[in-house]
Amino acid sequence: MKNYSLGQVGDFEIKQLRIFKSVVDNGGFSAAETELNISRSTISIHISNLESRLNLTLCRRGRAGFALTREGAKIYEMTNKILDSLDEFRDAVNEMSQNPAGNLRILVSDSTSLDPRAKFPEMLSEFFTLAPEITLQSEVSSMAEIERMLLNDEIDAGLAPYHRQLPGLEYYHLYSDVCRLYCGKTNPLFELDADEITDEVVNQYTAIQPGLKPNNEANEQLSSMSLQGTAYFYETRLAMILSGKFIAFLPEAYAQPYVEKGQLKQVGGDDRCYNLGTAAIVKKRAQQNKQTELFQQIIQRFHESAEQ
Repeated sequence: MKNYSLGQVGDFEIKQLRIFKSVVDNGGFSAAETELNISRSTISIHISNLESRLNLTLCRRGRAGFALTREGAKIYEMTNKILDSLDEFRDAVNEMSQNPAGNLRILVSDSTSLDPRAKFPEMLSEFFTLAPEITLQSEVSSMAEIERMLLNDEIDAGLAPYHRQLPGLEYYHLYSDVCRLYCGKTNPLFELDADEITDEVVNQYTAIQPGLKPNNEANEQLSSMSLQGTAYFYETRLAMILSGKFIAFLPEAYAQPYVEKGQLKQVGGDDRCYNLGTAAIVKKRAQQNKQTELFQQIIQRFHESAEQ
């Protein structure tokens, strides 16, 4: 077998390595299509070209499914190091430049981004007026995932309802909600008078838990209920309530339009409620990158009077 030397690694190889990483992270070619926004056949061509360039077989694909070879696993490990180093280099250069550049990565929970109290569109407008060179990456995720990705340096900021405050994160309170108990119009509770809906009656009906460890106030409300469903996101929780088969807590402001339309009814009285705060969250650091520092300043400017 002839000796083989890779030679210079350029932008094209870096692009192929990014595609290879996405395929591995997603567990196969088909699953990587959405993230990469290119077709499976194009992904396959890139991986084949990368294998030819490296003179290595990186993965097996076929009826048995996707699997890395021993060489592929090693290349994947080194790819992560290379791409992390490139990101660090980019961030360091951006820090030294006068104007922020690079990426701002924000995860937002549920309906927070369009809640007028969050002022998220206004904050983004202010941010990109001051830092037009920044690229924004924003998706929807759960509070637990937002916390995890912040702690692992996978995102720069998050907006989410919060039941707790982790030591490694900094929380900027945006607004508070009162979460009340609701049923749908086809649920038997809907037709009962308020004095008939006692705690004993409510606790007989199938209820939804929020899918995360609640605070003490929420836990006190949920502890005696018949919890047979789980839904973290308000949209799916609402759909389950509207089915008539479940009762659940929702923020009063979120539920009110459906109450006014006669689709939801608050049940259990005003004492069946708990408070829930929503915050902008960043990782605590001695020195933030420029884009995160700027976003923090904007959060504080727009929400300086917010009370917990």
